[in-house]
Amino acid sequence: MEEIKIRRAKSPDAEMLSELSRKTFWDAFHQNPKNAPEDMADYMQTAFNIEQIKKELSDEKAIFLIAEIETEAVGYAKIILDSREPKITGEKLVELARLYSKQKFLGKGIGAKLMEECFEEAERRGCDCMWLGVWEYNPRAQAFYKKYGFYEVGKHIFQLGSDAQTDILMQKKLINTRARIC
Repeated sequence: MEEIKIRRAKSPDAEMLSELSRKTFWDAFHQNPKNAPEDMADYMQTAFNIEQIKKELSDEKAIFLIAEIETEAVGYAKIILDSREPKITGEKLVELARLYSKQKFLGKGIGAKLMEECFEEAERRGCDCMWLGVWEYNPRAQAFYKKYGFYEVGKHIFQLGSDAQTDILMQKKLINTRARIC
């Protein structure tokens, strides 16, 4: 396996990130019979269109990390600084909003490398808690997050098109050795 490099996304990455987001989300969820094709299409058009990605890339609180092997973007993560959810405990929160890799790279260390960089970014920002929502019907992702010390603290609704789905809320306390605020 070639070296996995992680870099922060910038505005010129919007088109690539839009395509990567669509591909990885589709690959992760389209085969589950609980996801209607029209709900998938509706969500993806709203969440991953180029204008939306450009808007998110320009948001100071949103940080996109791109995983690359050679020149191919193989995965990405998005964290959101100071994102709050009532059931999450902590003072300086950061949300792990997305973490995806291309299907052909599952199990090859892309997610692990992205997760490590998300933790490092949170540490640099002085965050004391990282949280996320993971679909109740995604046991693989749940196991991945548990491996990194995330634990369940509640549930909330994730709107996939017209389908109100249940996400499990998970959090992980971070060792906060920095004084800066998220």
